[in-house]
Amino acid sequence: MDKPAPIVAELGRPETPSETAARKAASSKAYRSSQTIRSLVAALIATLAIVAVIFFAVPRGEPANSPTIDLAGIAADVESTMDSPIIVPDLDDFWRVNAAGLTSGATPVWDVTLAPSAEDERGFIKMAQAFDTDSSWAPQRLNGTAPTDTTSIGGLEWDVYELGDAGAKQNITYAIGTQAGEDYLLLYGSRSADSTGELAESLVPQIRDLSENR
Repeated sequence: MDKPAPIVAELGRPETPSETAARKAASSKAYRSSQTIRSLVAALIATLAIVAVIFFAVPRGEPANSPTIDLAGIAADVESTMDSPIIVPDLDDFWRVNAAGLTSGATPVWDVTLAPSAEDERGFIKMAQAFDTDSSWAPQRLNGTAPTDTTSIGGLEWDVYELGDAGAKQNITYAIGTQAGEDYLLLYGSRSADSTGELAESLVPQIRDLSENR
C-alpha cells in the first residue's frame, strides 16, 4: 500500500501536488539566491585581496634616480669621431646633464642638454657646437630665426636671437651664439637671459682655446 502523504502543520492537511511543486520551486529559488550572494561576497573578498597584494608589492619611497650620463666619456668619443676639440660644460652643483651626443647630418653637431639640479628651479639650456659653420646655421635650430642683436659676454661678442612665437613652439625663450674658431656655438632654451649668460661666460675660456688652436 502507498504510504499516506504527511499532513502539513500550516495547512492541517496533506499538500496537493501543485503546492508541493510550488514549495520546492520557492526553496530552489531561495537556495540559488543565497548562492549568488555568497558568490558575490567571495568575489569581492578575492578582489580586495588582489588589490592589497598589488598595493603592498609596489616599492615605496623615493623614485629611482635617472641614470648618470658620463659627459666626459661621451665628449671624448665625440672628439675622437670628429678629430676636433669640443666644448664641454664644466658642471657644478647647479647643473645636471639630461642628454649628450653627436647629432649627424650635413652639419654635425655636438649637443648637450642641461637642466638645473634643484627641484625648485625650472627650465633648460641646450648647448650646440656646430662644426665648420657660422651663424647662418643657427636658424635651423631656432625655427628660422636670425640674430637680431649682439651682446658682450666674457669679452666675446654673442649674437642674440629674439624668438617670439617661433620659440614658443619649441619652449625656447632665449638664445645666444658665438663663433668658436671654425665652429658656431649656440646656447638656447627656456632659462632667463641672465642664467644663459652665466653659462656662456663659464664657457669663454674653452671658446678662446678652441679659437686659438684651430
